[in-house]
Order: sequence, then structure tokens, then C-alpha cells
Amino acid sequence: MKIITSLLLLTLFISCKKEEKTIAFDDSIIKDTVHDVIIRPVNPELLKDKSDSLKLYYQKLNFHEIWYLDENRKDLINEIKFCYQEGLNPRDYSVEFIDILEAKRAELSDEDIVKYDILLTESFEKLALHLHKGKLNPKELYTDWDLKPKEIALSPLLETAIKEKKVASTFKEIKPNHIVYQLLKKSLIELDKFPNTTFSKIEIKKDKIVLNDTLPEMVKIKKRLAYWNDYKNKDSIISWAYDTLTFKAVKRFQARHGLLQDGVIGKGTLNALNVTKNERREQIFANLERWRWYPNNLGKQYLIVNLPQYILNYVVDNDTVATHKTVVGTAKRKTPILTSKLSNFVFNPTWTIPPTIIKEDLTPSASKNRNYFPSRKLTIYNNKGQEVSPYAWNPARANSYRYVQKPGYNNSLGLVKFNFPNNHLVYLHDTNHRDYFAKNFRSLSSGCVRVENPLILAKQILVKENAKKWESSEIDSIIKREKTKTVSVKDTVNIYIFYWTSWLENNQLQFRDDIYNLDKELFEKLRSN
Repeated sequence: MKIITSLLLLTLFISCKKEEKTIAFDDSIIKDTVHDVIIRPVNPELLKDKSDSLKLYYQKLNFHEIWYLDENRKDLINEIKFCYQEGLNPRDYSVEFIDILEAKRAELSDEDIVKYDILLTESFEKLALHLHKGKLNPKELYTDWDLKPKEIALSPLLETAIKEKKVASTFKEIKPNHIVYQLLKKSLIELDKFPNTTFSKIEIKKDKIVLNDTLPEMVKIKKRLAYWNDYKNKDSIISWAYDTLTFKAVKRFQARHGLLQDGVIGKGTLNALNVTKNERREQIFANLERWRWYPNNLGKQYLIVNLPQYILNYVVDNDTVATHKTVVGTAKRKTPILTSKLSNFVFNPTWTIPPTIIKEDLTPSASKNRNYFPSRKLTIYNNKGQEVSPYAWNPARANSYRYVQKPGYNNSLGLVKFNFPNNHLVYLHDTNHRDYFAKNFRSLSSGCVRVENPLILAKQILVKENAKKWESSEIDSIIKREKTKTVSVKDTVNIYIFYWTSWLENNQLQFRDDIYNLDKELFEKLRSN
């Protein structure tokens, strides 16, 4: 035992000595004759407590200064200073300390210049990673966000940026390039043009204000509408009357906020009017962060759902070729955020009731009335696959059964289901509650996304894939047979279920209700981390 212990200690000592081995490096000062600057050596000992990635940056550049050129430093410092435009805080990247050091760089000792160089490299890495994949990790924030991690190799990018003096363009490549992200940044610029006016909260005693009503609160409402540039007639702003001009302004305001454009000032319109400029700024910051979590390249062909907007867009070669209304999960049964690929369509689908609905809907309802099953064309199966009569059904063992709804126009999934692999058992589908699409607030489902006129969308995708095979009449005949048929999709059609509550459209600020109450919490986490 003594011998074994001694050998173990010796092995440990040798391995530790290996770790402590000094890295050989060229400690000579290099003269860049083209730019007439010297490039100082960076002793690896100064990097001992730094990240492996930071050590790699310096190793690739032979352990010498990285930011020796004024031009490269200026570009980096500008990126840090203007990262506010990306919804980030320049202070997170040591901007104040960097400003001080840069101002007196000529007076710094060689040792301090090297330390300053390391600080710049750390700030470069931190900012680049935050711009590419977000400051926060959605997997650590939410259990129902299923996005693929975004990876980036910064080392070769930094090496090229330094050698070719392309720091600014390298940052441009790193940032999201989606049009919504670009316009969100423009939204921030547009929002900042509004004055920093402090408004008191508007409260009304009536449930709603309609055209031709007269009340003192209309003065505050007109001022708020004028502030947001929806109300133009400043001459009548002190009038208590809800006149036609104000009616049109309210409808413009409602349109920009995804509200029913009826000109009625009710709870929803009033809540939107009471949101401050600062709160809207925070909302834009939260949305910019979310877009950094999403893939940079969405592909040539995709279906993208924006949950708070209740809209699905079919995009081909960056052109939106179809738009459909959607119904999405309630705040209690949220639709998950995910990326996937369309695998198949199921025409005339059956519907197997999921566990949550069995527990919260089926069991309490069927316990009161066994007619629940035949009225919904539900067949009950036991764990042996045998059919069970509604009157032999045991509510105490409700979860041990499988409940399948027959195909048909009134099936809960409607006439077609869009399948795609995911960990949440959700899909896009038709619905038997087609009247829901006429509603303005459509956070009404149990988690899946219901699509208005989904057969039209399915036909469009299949015809694009094979126009000869998938004529409109072919799909209609499948539906008429009322038999379940699965049709595989061979082309790559990406699926994106995303969440954004702010964007710019026709140079107008657009905001939507934060249906899952994610914006404020996300902004607070952005500022506290």
C-alpha cells in the first residue's frame, strides 16, 4: 500500500508539474513598418487565469498584441459604444474603463498597454457572443423553449478581422440578419425620437367610450394619441368630445397594437395607451434579445408562427407567399417555442386526447355525463387495445385509457394536421372551432397551433413540391373519402414557432399584447446579469 500511495503521489506531482510548464513564446517586440507601430509580446503568464478561448486568440497571433492598430481599436470601441442600438448595455463591456485607457494610451507603460489589450480582447469576445447568440440562455430561463444552441468559432474571425482591418464588418456578420431584427433596431431609433414626456395614468369610470361621448378624460386620451402621432388635429385637443377625427386616430392606434379596430375605447385600448415610452423601449430590448436566440438562416422555405400576433406566414425565397390566422396556446397551456421541419400531412386525422386534457377536461365532464363520449365521436380503448363502452368506463382509472376521436369535419384536429418532430407533442392543425378565427384575442388552444384555411396551405406546399401529382381535386377527393391518409413532405420546409411582440411595419411602430408575460421579466434579467 505504501508503494502504491507513493506512486500515486509521484504521478500527481509529475502531472501538476506538466500543467505548470511555462509556454514558450517569442518575447521580442515586432515592428510593423507598414503602419509604423510596434507590436508588444504578451506573456502567457498574464493569461493564466483567463478562459481557454482567450488563450487561443493570443496563441494564434504568436502571443503578441492584438489591438495594436488604432483603426481596429476604434472599430471595436465604436461597436461597444453603439451596442445600445442592439438592445445591449455598453457598460457590460467595460466601456467607461476602456474610454479612460484609450484616452491616455500613449502615456501607458508597455505592461499596462498589454493588460489593456487583454481587456479589449475580453470585451470583443463577450460582445461578439452576446450579439451572435444572446446575452442570456433561453434553456436556463424556460422549460418550453426548444431552440438549437447557436455556436460560433470566434478565433478565425478575430484573426481575419485584425489582419485585414475588418473589425466592423466582422461584427456585422456576427449579428442576426433577419429583416425583423433589422427593423426592430430601426424601431429603437424611431422610439427615441419621441420626447421624454411624463404622462399620468388615464382612468375612466365607464366600461368603454364610444363615438360622440363627451367626458373630461378625452383631453388626456387625445394628448396621448397626439404623442404617438396617431392624432393630428392639435387645435381640438382640449375638447371633451369624442369626435370623428379622434375616432380615426383611435382606430390607427388600435391597428398598430393588434387591437380590434372598432374605435371603441375599452380596457384593451386604454391599457395600450397607458404604456410609457420607457416600457416600450424595454419591450424592444427584450425582443432584440429573443431574435438573437433564433437561427440566423431560416432557410429557403419555411412556415413561421408569431404567437402574440396570431399569424402564420409561409415564406419562400424570402417572399411571404401566404398568411394565415392562428389560434395559439393559453397562458396556462402555452405553445412552446421551437424549430423543426415539416415531415408530413395527415388528412382526415384521428385525434388521441393528450394527458392534460384527459385530466382537466375529459374526466370531470364525462364523470357527470357519459354522453360526453358519443357526442364527440370518441372511442375508448383499454391498455389491451380493446374498445370500452362509455358505461363501463371507470373515471377513477381515466388515465389508463386511450381516447380516440374519429375523423371528420368536426374532429378537434379538423381535416388536416401538419406533423413535425418535436419534444412537446404539438403540431399545426385545422380545428372544429373555426369561429375562433373571427376573434381578436386568440390565445385559446391547449398548446397546439390551429391554422385558418389549412387545406389551402397544405395544397400550396404540396403543389409546389409536385404540381402534376397534387392537383387541388386530388386533395379534395382524399377529404371526401373521410379515411385517414398520411402524405410525406419531401422538400425541406422548416417550421418556426417564435415569440415577438414588437416590430416595425411601413415605418410604424407595432406592438402586441405580451400574452405569456415574458417581456418585462426578460428585460429585468438582461439588465441584472
